[in-house]
Amino acid sequence: MLMRHSQSTKAGVVVGRLRQNPDKNIQRVASEIVSKWRKNVDSAKDKRRKTEQGSQKVSLPTPKPISSPAPPSSSYNKPYEGDPEKRHFKVDKVDINRTGSKPRDGSIAVLYNALAYRATESIEEVVRLVVEVEAAAHKFYPEVGAYGKKIRSIMTSLKRKDNASLGRRVRSGEISPERLVKMTEQELSSEEQRARDQELERENMKKAQVPMAEKSISDALKCGKCGQKKVSYSQAQTRSADEPMTTFCECTVCGNRWKFS
Repeated sequence: MLMRHSQSTKAGVVVGRLRQNPDKNIQRVASEIVSKWRKNVDSAKDKRRKTEQGSQKVSLPTPKPISSPAPPSSSYNKPYEGDPEKRHFKVDKVDINRTGSKPRDGSIAVLYNALAYRATESIEEVVRLVVEVEAAAHKFYPEVGAYGKKIRSIMTSLKRKDNASLGRRVRSGEISPERLVKMTEQELSSEEQRARDQELERENMKKAQVPMAEKSISDALKCGKCGQKKVSYSQAQTRSADEPMTTFCECTVCGNRWKFS
């Protein structure tokens, strides 16, 4: 109030001049008035500044919304129109980050490349199947080594050019993801491959039936029929290379024949 009054009446100028008055008492009173006036002015300024700051709302910057993945292209859920021989998760722009685990997402990548190979089904359909296959494998094979071996086995079987029917059966739903991860190597192979394996086994068995003179005689083997230890034997690889050899035995006393692996 003192500040506004002094500004409007110019009383401050008059009081200021009184500080030069020859009378010491007048000088003292005038100085006290000016000093008090300045304190009131400073106090008024501080009060106004605090009032202005208090009236302003403290607002935090609004966080930007997390951007959602870009919507898939219109071809994402339509039959594939590119070269099915060259399908790849990078070519098809598939986001393989599905599980939060780098090794598992890597499995999704290789499975997509294998199941999409020579397929005309949409990207969306292949991705759905691949995610289900990987999840089934992870559930059925919790041990890392067994899980990785099964993923590689499925991928290799799907990529074989002479085994195109396997991929078709998976994509059509004839073979479910749960069944696929439980299939043996023989079940994953094509009918043609199984036929070749059977033919190879028959040939090896024929080769194993060599004349008696070419067979070795062992006294460590015992005939289960007559109990004699005069047994001739030969060995042959009748199955795949990673399987043990088959031993063909014949008792030289009673003629009993048997085999074991």
